[in-house]
Amino acid sequence: MAEVLFYHLTESRLEEALPDLLEKSLARGWRVVIQAVTPERRDALDHNLWTFREESFLPHGSDAESSGALQPILLTVDPAQNANDPQCRFMVEGAVPASLESYVRGVYLFDGHDAEQLAGARARWTIEKAAGHQVTYWQQGEDKRWVKKA
Repeated sequence: MAEVLFYHLTESRLEEALPDLLEKSLARGWRVVIQAVTPERRDALDHNLWTFREESFLPHGSDAESSGALQPILLTVDPAQNANDPQCRFMVEGAVPASLESYVRGVYLFDGHDAEQLAGARARWTIEKAAGHQVTYWQQGEDKRWVKKA
């Protein structure tokens, strides 16, 4: 079973929070897939990962390119995409995976100011817990640090 983390964004945007979480995943030696809901959002995240910080680099690519299998971080809209043999899957803004069975970790990131994303995260919590995954819930404090709530 996978460890499934729910990150409730309340103080920052996805574009600000995602790179730090990706850096931590890469530091563990994991390959990562990030699942967005639309190709436009996937492409915007792709652009953001190139420009989020001048002194940092996150090696990544999109499944819109032919080199997906080579990427340490692969962006996709496909709920079953795992061409880069990832250990960790990030689902953003309501994306739903085909399954988390083959992963060490699944991560849902959702905007706390978006009622649809909140409802989706609550539904996924119930589904992932019922599937036997170890689920934890993290919320941002005012200082943008993650605080474990459940």
